[in-house]
Amino acid sequence: MTTPFHYEPGAATGPVPPPECPAHGLGIGPGGLRRFYGPEAERDPHGLYDKLRAEHGSVAPVLLHGDVPAWLVLGHSENLHVTRTPSQFSRDSRRWRALQDGSVAPDHPLAPIFTWQPMCVFADGATHERLRGAVTDSMARIDTRGVRRHVNRYSNRLVNEFCQQGRADLVGQFAERLPMMVTCAIIGMPEEYNDRMVQAARDMTRGTATAVASNAYVLDALTRLVQRRRREPADDFATWLVEHPAGLNDQEVSEHLRLILIASYEATANLIANVLRMVLTDPRFRARLSGGHMTVPEAVEQTLWDEPPFTAVFGRWAVGDTELGGQQIKEGDALIVGIAPANTDPVVRPDLGADMAGNRAHLAFSGGPHECPGQDIGRAIADVGVDALLMRLPDLELAVEESELSWVGNIMGRHLVELPADFAARPPQDDKEPPSMGRPNPQRQDWEVQSTVRHTAPTPGRAPAPAASGTAATATAVDESRSAVTEPSFGESGGTGAGPSAVGRIPQQRGGESAPARLWRAVSRWWGGS
Repeated sequence: MTTPFHYEPGAATGPVPPPECPAHGLGIGPGGLRRFYGPEAERDPHGLYDKLRAEHGSVAPVLLHGDVPAWLVLGHSENLHVTRTPSQFSRDSRRWRALQDGSVAPDHPLAPIFTWQPMCVFADGATHERLRGAVTDSMARIDTRGVRRHVNRYSNRLVNEFCQQGRADLVGQFAERLPMMVTCAIIGMPEEYNDRMVQAARDMTRGTATAVASNAYVLDALTRLVQRRRREPADDFATWLVEHPAGLNDQEVSEHLRLILIASYEATANLIANVLRMVLTDPRFRARLSGGHMTVPEAVEQTLWDEPPFTAVFGRWAVGDTELGGQQIKEGDALIVGIAPANTDPVVRPDLGADMAGNRAHLAFSGGPHECPGQDIGRAIADVGVDALLMRLPDLELAVEESELSWVGNIMGRHLVELPADFAARPPQDDKEPPSMGRPNPQRQDWEVQSTVRHTAPTPGRAPAPAASGTAATATAVDESRSAVTEPSFGESGGTGAGPSAVGRIPQQRGGESAPARLWRAVSRWWGGS
């Protein structure tokens, strides 16, 4: 069905509900278009996606704050096309027709998100490659084992603050604080970590009246850091950006540091909160975690499908007139990459209750040239942080009914307000060392994108023990079998698109027998001498 996007600010051609009309409470705006902000969008975003999908298909017209029109991309394959085709859908917000004609003011609540800045997320082509290269090269210098140690130490420190009380809000006292502590340390400004920085990072993406001021607070701290690193280089991310051969100026460095700080903080804080909620409320996760059949990284990956840390990304702008999902997109139109609706697209995920273990076809980190470069660091913070918390407090239980949990939403995400949990009070531990309780996480050789499914090889305990010389062979067989089940990333580099061939099935990185079956078959072959 084609629905012309006929509404422009100040020139509505459709009926406008009177002030007393119930439609106002249902999020209906000028032209009969649904608002992608306000009570309905915040209270029940998935319900809004379903309505838009039923009314318009895989691409729907919506209204942003101030009833500014935009297109919300709902379909999985349509989102992949938008993110992977910068020649049609640019990241340069200066193309936005609403900005050019003055319909959107500089102090718009979403200005911190869409205002053009000299950084890679607003660039395409050679400029994007130069700026993005500086970011990815600097990110490659991060000592991920050092990050792991920081996460363990900071997790311990946070748990020490509430472990003697027997109750904690795992959002406000853990999930919201850990990512900022770690990110400030990585960037090179641990002294800037405080509650004001946490609040500002949350506020500036919410489209609030104070978002612009919060943005200024964060940018001021980062500008001071860049100036200091020009004078006093150190072994941190800010220095690496300052000294990169791409030759970024101070403004470019500051803006990229802000991007990394806010994006990594917001995404990881939401991810940790959502993983902890699922661990505490979903019987599948709780039982499997306690039974040893599911790792925390697997819980993280399922969460990235069901509750991605960013539900949408604004925006892309049409380079010229085109067609997408049956809709006529005009040059200068704004588009929203719908991450959460893409992850629940019935075309590629008909059964929302299906176990998605080992499948990274989700769009939690977007896709294409602008796919999140720090996704594995974010996964590491969530993996290690949640694991450290569960090792310290293995008896965590939700302190309220699940129905009492609430969220606040915005154009980019849905944020769990509180997660009250009870546990047996415990004395603090030395926060200079990693947690000592329980089995530590298995060591990883690197943090490259790979399958998080790490099944433990069955131990053939009923057979005679093999000779000592067979130990190396056992390790080799298990390593080879683990390598065999590692799935390629479903992203822009060598990934598999979800085009027409994906209709009616869940996207998979590879077919054939299951990972446990392949692993058992490899070990059995070695055990039988074949």
